[in-house]
Amino acid sequence: MSTKTVQKKRLSAKQRNKAIARKMLKKRGMSDRQYRCLAKLWTKESNWNHRAYNSSSGAGGIPQALPASKMSSAGSDWRTNPKTQIKWGLRYIKGRYGTPCGAWAHFLSRNWY
Repeated sequence: MSTKTVQKKRLSAKQRNKAIARKMLKKRGMSDRQYRCLAKLWTKESNWNHRAYNSSSGAGGIPQALPASKMSSAGSDWRTNPKTQIKWGLRYIKGRYGTPCGAWAHFLSRNWY
């Protein structure tokens, strides 16, 4: 008998960050449709890269907060923790647009949110 070695599939940072967001949206009672809107929005903004930084504007993180330091209101680890960035981004979207689909619609009409 041979022994099989089962390796867990390693997720990319982008896949991990998207999974965190999906879980957070679900916890807030939001639909898969809202997740799809968020996925499109943050793919355009940062490609889900929690280290993304726009040196010309000062926007940073997954949600491209402007300035990036705004995310400190969600946690002191905002520079390195995707969960903190997503938490901040979801609060921002809720306060300004109501839902991720509202933010996505705004982005489509103005190319920013």
